[in-house]
Amino acid sequence: MKNIKHIFLKTFLLSMIVTFIGCQEDEYSFGEIIAPTNIQITAEIVGADATNPNGDGSGVVNFSASADNAVSYKYAYDGVEVVALSGETSISFSELGLNTYTVTVVATGTAGIATSKSIDVEVLSTYAPPVELKTKLFGFDPADPNAVTSRTWKVHAAKAKHFGLGPVAGSTIAEWYGAGPDEKAGVGMYDDRITFSSDGTFSYVTNGTIFGRDPYIVNDLGPNVSGTPNGADIENYAFLDYTETYALTAPGGTETISISGNGFIGYYTGGSHNYEIFDRGTPNELVLRTTDGNAEFDWWFIITLE
Repeated sequence: MKNIKHIFLKTFLLSMIVTFIGCQEDEYSFGEIIAPTNIQITAEIVGADATNPNGDGSGVVNFSASADNAVSYKYAYDGVEVVALSGETSISFSELGLNTYTVTVVATGTAGIATSKSIDVEVLSTYAPPVELKTKLFGFDPADPNAVTSRTWKVHAAKAKHFGLGPVAGSTIAEWYGAGPDEKAGVGMYDDRITFSSDGTFSYVTNGTIFGRDPYIVNDLGPNVSGTPNGADIENYAFLDYTETYALTAPGGTETISISGNGFIGYYTGGSHNYEIFDRGTPNELVLRTTDGNAEFDWWFIITLE
């Protein structure tokens, strides 16, 4: 009986030690939790000068934010949120006329502790998209200009250079790399459907997965759960259908589709989510380009009507 008690006591003590060690291993530390401070925001209105202090009428503003102890940034305005990890982004304000907008920067530190600061910007927007562009993009009907119309687009998989990259501000489509016909089948891009509506709605059907570039897709949209890493790409990243808004602008005279939030076309690259219309001369096609989040490459897309 005495031996049994000793055995029981030893077993109990051993289990307590194991439990203690297990509890110790489950403890995690974020380090010192410090809220961001000293948020600084600069706003550069495109085309602003002494004669035109509110810009060139494109409505585009380039923002830059910094803060002590911040690890990421987010911009919020008029119910729209834009993630900008580096603190830099461009926002297109499309309401015609001279308008004042309140833009809030949310700086996030360790463990998600956030601090915010707001500024007001007074921006002039005078750009009115040409009828032929509106007709092509969303089926605008000049005979019934107030009708809500829409058109659905997709990446033109059958065409050479429907997706590719080149230098920033380059003038050659997919100068450094252009995908061949159907080369990117099965990666989560070709079954995407993109709908532009006349009321400014941007609707995106993913069919469950998308294609994008690491780290932008993970930093902006969340951890990769089931996608397949392939070099700097993530194929078939799980992502649900979504809706954003868009505006047609023309900074510096270049027709541009500016998508709100983290909206994108074809391949997620981060950045400003502004897509320059490089060419719209071919029936049922648009050639677009956008600059990625690190201003490393311009990414090219040819989209066609569904």
